[in-house]
Amino acid sequence: MSGAGSEHGAFVVAIDGPAAAGKGTLARRLADEFGFAYLDTGSLYRAVALALIRAGLPAPDEAEAEAAARALDFALLASPDLRREETGNLASVVAAMPAVRAALVDAQRQFGARPPGGKPGAVIDGRDIGTVICPDAPVKLFLTASTEARALRRFRELTAKDQPADMARIRAEIEARDARDAGRATAPLKAADDAHLLDTSDLAIEEVFAKAKAIIERARQSRT
Repeated sequence: MSGAGSEHGAFVVAIDGPAAAGKGTLARRLADEFGFAYLDTGSLYRAVALALIRAGLPAPDEAEAEAAARALDFALLASPDLRREETGNLASVVAAMPAVRAALVDAQRQFGARPPGGKPGAVIDGRDIGTVICPDAPVKLFLTASTEARALRRFRELTAKDQPADMARIRAEIEARDARDAGRATAPLKAADDAHLLDTSDLAIEEVFAKAKAIIERARQSRT
């Protein structure tokens, strides 16, 4: 993989895991702590999904989804509509399409190899960062949590924003997305063999952050 995370390249932290396991919160904290660039790769797929929804294509075929990915307007990454459940559900569908994934792989790898702003490293979170995008990353973290814990987090997130939330529906949607992510033929969700596993079901963010920070510090010291 073109050098991202190699011995003399940028220091890459690859974070993978299912929906609502806490990847984004942890990744942003780690990027701030170490002065690294941050990329939420899931937002790329959400942006493709949002572009399709806005184009009147809520059930696109693979060719339509690939075209949207290759013409992606990165300004969509700042849209609050990215976090809507409709967008997230379609993002999971288009992320299972090989042509869409291929269209976005190069951009993700370049981010890891040459983080923007001349930063010394990158924190990248998604579903296949440690296995496909940055398999040479010096630190790979795989976050997981029980379905119930993840559904409760999403429920609280939505209600805090005064958005409609139904616990049973959220749980069912998470289970469906887990099945799609783990069962897709291209880059299925799974932990890399050398990933550090962190179960966040019963851990506060501060505890997860402390564990991840220690892992990264040890890896950085071993490279000096």
